[in-house]
Amino acid sequence: MLGVSLQPAFANSVQEAEKLLRQKQPQQALEQIDLFLAKVPRDPQGRFFKGLILTELGRVPEATSVFQKLTEDYPELPEPYNNLAVLYAQQKQFDKAKTALEMAIRTHPSYAVAHENLGDIYARMATQAYDRALQLDSSNIGAQSKLNLIREMVGNTPRSGSKPTTTGTLAATPPATTVAAVTPPVVVPPKPPEPAKAAPPVATATPAPAVTPPAAPAAPVTPAADAASLPVADIVRAVERWAAAWARKDVNAYLAQYDSTFEVPGKKSRKAWEAERRARIDKPGAIEVRVEEVKVARDGAARVKATFRQHYKAVGLKSSTTKTLVLVSRDGRWLIQRERVGG
Repeated sequence: MLGVSLQPAFANSVQEAEKLLRQKQPQQALEQIDLFLAKVPRDPQGRFFKGLILTELGRVPEATSVFQKLTEDYPELPEPYNNLAVLYAQQKQFDKAKTALEMAIRTHPSYAVAHENLGDIYARMATQAYDRALQLDSSNIGAQSKLNLIREMVGNTPRSGSKPTTTGTLAATPPATTVAAVTPPVVVPPKPPEPAKAAPPVATATPAPAVTPPAAPAAPVTPAADAASLPVADIVRAVERWAAAWARKDVNAYLAQYDSTFEVPGKKSRKAWEAERRARIDKPGAIEVRVEEVKVARDGAARVKATFRQHYKAVGLKSSTTKTLVLVSRDGRWLIQRERVGG
């Protein structure tokens, strides 16, 4: 769920935009949200709300651009993916809608709206296929029966809390439901990381947002022990140190957890990645990072992987994802060489 903690003047501006949108005055709401974003242009809540307003105004390309950019800047948030899928579906771009919904579910497996929307997308894709079959053979009774059944299921009954689209009942994430629209929520102070439970080695891995370490010459890598003899407690403590430095906003200590050979995501330079991470972590407001259920396994001859559940909360962001860190041993320290998120 998106959340935001705003200064009173900013909060009033966003609340006024929400009020205007509910009063069916989307143009005036857009003016208000633009005033807010002029002050805090990267705020995910305000940007998401702007996407909703642009959608209401029928400015689909602009709304699509807003949600696309949000998925790039905040890939851990499922709601922008969901609403992007709705816009794709309205344009009958069902393959793109399917991909966006799969990303929403990947970042938030319990996101029920995305699961239901994905079912609707499959139904619409099936409708297209049956329509095509009937164009080729109008006497195909089986295809006609299946087509009628799908239309009966998804074609006419709007979902509660959503508005019908050209895809039947596909639902956008509206303000004040899945997304905590523009009310200024309470910022929860950071908690110390909960003790992680060491578990037996597992062989599963999960893709996660990557991070880059300080550029320093790499010390020789110590070969990883056999799975049965891995120093699980030391590796778990390394993960906890990383999470704790992040939570207390100690950027230098946080970056020091990354090996000099860290694989920077997105083809960025290490310097650019570090500057981006520093800017995000240094933003005003508390950060809460908790890890739990840490599972350790070998990853080749000289690396290990730690897979765990990460709970993250900051101003404007809240997520719970599975994450995997691939670590190497340098002079007795376990450092991050790769970071992945996913399931």
